Amino acid sequence: MKCSKTIKTELCAYSVDACRTAARLGVDRVELCASPAEGGVTPSYATIERVSQIEGLGLSVMIRPRGGDFLYSDDEFQTMLQDIDYARRAGATGVVFGILTADGRVDVERTCQLVEASKGMETTFHRAVDMTSDYEQAVEDVIAAGCTRILTSGGYDKAIDGWDNIARGVARAAGRIEIMAGSGVVASNAERLLEAGVDALHFSAKRMVLGGMEYRNPRISMGGSAAVDEFSLRVVDEEEVEKILTLIKR
Repeated sequence: MKCSKTIKTELCAYSVDACRTAARLGVDRVELCASPAEGGVTPSYATIERVSQIEGLGLSVMIRPRGGDFLYSDDEFQTMLQDIDYARRAGATGVVFGILTADGRVDVERTCQLVEASKGMETTFHRAVDMTSDYEQAVEDVIAAGCTRILTSGGYDKAIDGWDNIARGVARAAGRIEIMAGSGVVASNAERLLEAGVDALHFSAKRMVLGGMEYRNPRISMGGSAAVDEFSLRVVDEEEVEKILTLIKR
């Protein structure tokens, strides 16, 4: 496969260590989040600042005040604006957000305000776009709001299943905004996703490893759910990342 344009790569990262691994392997950018169980929320100031010191790595920070849907109260919206300011001060090169109206449309007015607050940084409208009632109109709305790129799985749980919509989104965008495919992106489907014409691939490449705790209290679950293994740690599957990068570069 030979691409006619330069494809960027982004790792969804939840730790400083994951970001260091991304930089070492040659990933272009990280989306830095906290709380994977919630699908990613805003990380701490200290974490952002430490990742910003990693050379050669773009840093997009998740601006999401809580898990759940993307309909935010006035207080939550003000928190997002403040977190954007903090991310800039901590050294982020980009921010990631998504905000919808109750009827499932992009909240263009508030998105414009977030873009304005993010001046000097790149802006990614995340997979909230996949939760909209009219996918192609949502692409137009995000473009109108002035975002740098859209992260999308094409309105499906996994990007490979939303391939048709992603391709339509690319055609609709017509170069006016970057389209980045994400969710379930692995080496075995990366080439097919690139055929949709996307500008970037976003992937987690995660694997779980046991932590170092020898003693474990069986009576307590700190997260309130016994289904969550709190003694396993999320790390980057380096082999998977290398496979994806090889596919893109060849």
